[in-house]
Amino acid sequence: MGIYIFWFLIFIVFYAYFGYGILLFLLVKIKRLFSQQNSYDKDYVPEVTFVTAAYNEEDWIEEKIENCLDFDYPKEKITFFFVTDGSSDRTPDIIQNYNYPDGVQWKLLHKPERKGKIAAVKRIMPMIQTPITIFTDANTDVNRAAIKMMVRHFHDDHVGAVAGEKKVKIDGKASAKAGEGFYWKYESFLKRLDSEFHTVVGAAGELFAIRTSLYKPVPQNAIVEDFVMTMGIAAAGNKVVYEPQAYAEEGQSASIAEELKRKIRIAAGGIQSIIWLSPLLNPFKHGWLTFQYVSHRVLRWTLAPLALPIIFLLNIWLAQKTGGIYTFIMYAQIAFYGAATLGWLLEKKSIKIKALFIPFYFCMMNYAMFKGFFRFMKGNQSVIWEKAKRA
Repeated sequence: MGIYIFWFLIFIVFYAYFGYGILLFLLVKIKRLFSQQNSYDKDYVPEVTFVTAAYNEEDWIEEKIENCLDFDYPKEKITFFFVTDGSSDRTPDIIQNYNYPDGVQWKLLHKPERKGKIAAVKRIMPMIQTPITIFTDANTDVNRAAIKMMVRHFHDDHVGAVAGEKKVKIDGKASAKAGEGFYWKYESFLKRLDSEFHTVVGAAGELFAIRTSLYKPVPQNAIVEDFVMTMGIAAAGNKVVYEPQAYAEEGQSASIAEELKRKIRIAAGGIQSIIWLSPLLNPFKHGWLTFQYVSHRVLRWTLAPLALPIIFLLNIWLAQKTGGIYTFIMYAQIAFYGAATLGWLLEKKSIKIKALFIPFYFCMMNYAMFKGFFRFMKGNQSVIWEKAKRA
């Protein structure tokens, strides 16, 4: 029985991180044989509201305003909303006193109370009159063509949201970059396949757009509100598209400790989302969305992290009992975790060896899942959180 459990758990881990990508790649290849690529209406230029949520971003906000004013999109078609609830620094003043060019439509929405991003978005959404709403973070740089690339998908009535791409700026200084950059490149690859096959499984808050009429308030205690919001749109039968030519760049985490803080929060939000979105586990109702959601998200947030220590302990027992391939796998595991440990020790001494940070980052992500689970169960994860520092 132990052998069967061992190989089943190895399959779960392999499928969650690599197997799903391979299977999805093959399914997309098959789909391409029977479907045509999308065509876009170049004359479709709807009005949009570009929402930037900022909390104490005085170091970034002027650069963000300049970034917004540089979009390759008719300025009369864009309304900029800057939401600064709770900010206690100069962020609202910088926005208010910025010298905007003639014709730019903008609005500062500020309340001194800090109730979190969810409350702020819920407060401003009734004020938005445009058919498309785009959300971004204050500490990201969005490319000039982003709005044009995103809105073209909404000409298809089946599209309810568009997920942009997150890019991590790499300057060769922070150790978090090796794992973080590799992870997001792989995630971008999966999102591209998810989108082409059926739908993206949730969008990241750095950059995404929704059809304004489909907005539904997210529960006040949601930890990863962007994911919950876009999954709700997908659950209602709408397609969430991935647009890699619309991207938001942000600096890599300032340190591994900062990246771990962010990962633990996301992990707690992942567990919360699985509970809230449990109806999506019904394949008879949601079909391919269930397949994608379980394969891309649920397994990574539940069974895969849990399987790793069990695999290691079972491997030791099987190596002692049977030897052969189990001994080889045991030594391979020891080498992998040894590389991760060495990467951690070197990082603490500010010694950078890129090859060691991929196993380290993998282990850190799964460690964060355990920490996030217990934090969620204890109710210690606030939706009003101190953002991770970026380099």
